[in-house]
Amino acid sequence: MNKGTERRVAFSSKARTLDGLRGLLSCASLLSQHVFSVGEWRQAPDSCLRRIIDAGWASMAVRSSSVREDAANASAAGQFESCLAVAPAGLQDAIYAVIASMGGEHASAADEVFVQPMLENVRTAGVAFGVEPSSAAPYFVINYDSSSGRTDSVTSGDSNELHNFYAHHSAEQIPQPLQPVVAMLRELQCLFGSTALDVEFAVDAQGILYLLQVRPLVLQVPEVDVATHTQLVSLIRERIRIGQRPQLFLHGERTVYGVMPDWNPAEIIGVRPKPLALSLYRELVTDMIWAYQRNNYGYRNLRSFPLMLHFHGLPYIDVRVSFNSFVPRDLDGALADKLVNYYIERLVSAPSLHDKVEFEIVFSCYTLDLPQRLERLREAGFSEAECAQLAASLRELTNRIVDNNTGLWRSDEAKLKVLLARREEILSADTDPVSRIYWLLEDCSRYGTLPFAGLARAGFIAVQLLRSLVAVGVLDVEDYNAFLNGLNTVSGQMTRDWQQLDRTTFLSRYGHLRPGTYDILSPRYDEAPELYFDWQSSGQETAHQSTPRFALSLEQMRSISRLLAEHGLAHDVVGLFDFLQAGIELREYAKFVFTRNLSDALSLFRDFGRSLGFSEDDMAFANIQVIKELHAASADPHELLASSIADGRRRYAETCQLMLPPLITAPEDALVFHLPQSEPNFITHGQATGNVVSHHQRDELVGAIVMIPSADPGFDWLFSHRIAGFVTAYGGVNSHMAIRANELGLPAVIGAGEALYNRWVAARVLKLDCAARRVDILR
Repeated sequence: MNKGTERRVAFSSKARTLDGLRGLLSCASLLSQHVFSVGEWRQAPDSCLRRIIDAGWASMAVRSSSVREDAANASAAGQFESCLAVAPAGLQDAIYAVIASMGGEHASAADEVFVQPMLENVRTAGVAFGVEPSSAAPYFVINYDSSSGRTDSVTSGDSNELHNFYAHHSAEQIPQPLQPVVAMLRELQCLFGSTALDVEFAVDAQGILYLLQVRPLVLQVPEVDVATHTQLVSLIRERIRIGQRPQLFLHGERTVYGVMPDWNPAEIIGVRPKPLALSLYRELVTDMIWAYQRNNYGYRNLRSFPLMLHFHGLPYIDVRVSFNSFVPRDLDGALADKLVNYYIERLVSAPSLHDKVEFEIVFSCYTLDLPQRLERLREAGFSEAECAQLAASLRELTNRIVDNNTGLWRSDEAKLKVLLARREEILSADTDPVSRIYWLLEDCSRYGTLPFAGLARAGFIAVQLLRSLVAVGVLDVEDYNAFLNGLNTVSGQMTRDWQQLDRTTFLSRYGHLRPGTYDILSPRYDEAPELYFDWQSSGQETAHQSTPRFALSLEQMRSISRLLAEHGLAHDVVGLFDFLQAGIELREYAKFVFTRNLSDALSLFRDFGRSLGFSEDDMAFANIQVIKELHAASADPHELLASSIADGRRRYAETCQLMLPPLITAPEDALVFHLPQSEPNFITHGQATGNVVSHHQRDELVGAIVMIPSADPGFDWLFSHRIAGFVTAYGGVNSHMAIRANELGLPAVIGAGEALYNRWVAARVLKLDCAARRVDILR
């Protein structure tokens, strides 16, 4: 929209605004309507009814048009009643219901009711924003439903088939079905002289687009520099374009980028991590450590390739680099090329697999069901010789890893002992804070995340082998579960220790843990024990179901022994199950151990900042490279930290204004994309921590995270109870509850879906981090 565009329409009441658009709006149609004030209804209800009945509408929508709605500083979205599909016989009752919602006898005489014909045979309906509502960034956001045939399925939040579409204002190529909606939004922005609009629309069976409502979008966020934002999006698009070309020393013609494949940053640091967490994760894992250990375990050498890049603060895995790293290093180049290209194309064709690529796409180890799994490659055009070559390489690689005597996982286990010993030496040394932080992190890399990367690989192979025993019919699901339940993991031991140890001893053992492993703002257990634990219940036995003890029968042992020989896996049954147990247990233990160093370093870094006058929140925006610079140069600590924090804050503010899909397959995805239907909508960029309560628990709502089934406007009363935040099972980014959350600056997760909602509703304490798009279960 040009700055010089003259405003031609002013916002008024809901009905009057629509009337003001008649004759001006060319990109959409407007329904006929009859409007009358509450004062007119009180004086002559029969006359009002007669005018409407005479229109001859068989089915009607009766809506509010209050002077309290659609104001510049509050929309009152969903506060008043709307009655849909009203027959003539029910018209009077519907009008009274709408007036009652506006206050009944106390409703202002200037408040209005308007009646329209009910739109029938709706093909698509939805709501759209002129800007992204959490940040005011220049994106068109369209939330629509093409299956219910209703006009209110999106605003009511009870549709389970919602589509979430984003298009940057600079985008030129819009998918055909949504082109008319975007054209309408652009025209409305010009007519009102504002980009911050909230629109309801519907498309009928003939493809005619109707504007049902338009109002100002109320935002409590800083103004966005559109020119700067557009430049950032352009740079991201160009980086994707360059990255997708063939690359030196990499197999595969192109790449895709994802937030979940391989060391999934979305789960570990969130999709919008603060600069400190992002820089720590890169330093400790994804820049070099990941590749060193994967190469040590027999895969391709990717040591000069960072696994994770970031698009102006949004972290993504370079999936081509990841897929290259799963190719056995002795496989010839032509077959490696063919494999990586196949892996990429399979992910593009089935994007829902982006969080399970090793289970569903990549062949990274030998399993007892590998011959059956290789059938997928044969169907894709791989020859028998190529499949045999891959199987032979995977067999040799797996034998080297699994070996109980020479397997690298043995030496990785030993490195953890070195880490523990050196940690005590570092913490007790008479040295400066910078040196202590530096060595905690150096050791964390060398003796912590490096062996953890190896043990994580061993743990994954262990799970794959165990699952393959089920796939070939030697074990059943009950055997599989019994084996896993019988493992002595850190989490299992922690549960037992909670029942047996006193508070001081328990925290001395587990106090370094924090839900956000790389997040300096996430308190450690020993820093905020009351937040995480109910000490009144400590020592009380919790009810649990007894699980069957895992034991192999003689016939199972014979079958496994025969299979190992047939497949050329050079291990006996006892040795195999020793590895399965160790691989799974040690992975969790390694993380438990290396996070001691990391957690201590975060706490010392926080204290170091405080000594220089910086808050904990300030330090979250610093880059950990500050420590390396201070350790190696005669720099001014305050000046260096202040500069890093200021730069981090500036860049993070821009990061929070950027939107990208979880899987990027083309440069155009930087401008136009759909979010997967399973992706929750995070409202605002705030954080909230609180007890999990149902909306029925009215006496416990203050300061709580409230779980509600849908984003229906009927839950508006919750906002009078000073809740900390809320989660809905269903609903979209444009639902009424999302609008209200944005107005109030209240953290919320809208449309979590059944699986996530059921998981979170069972928790006792949740932390919502909407900027990072994360929900952490604290208790």
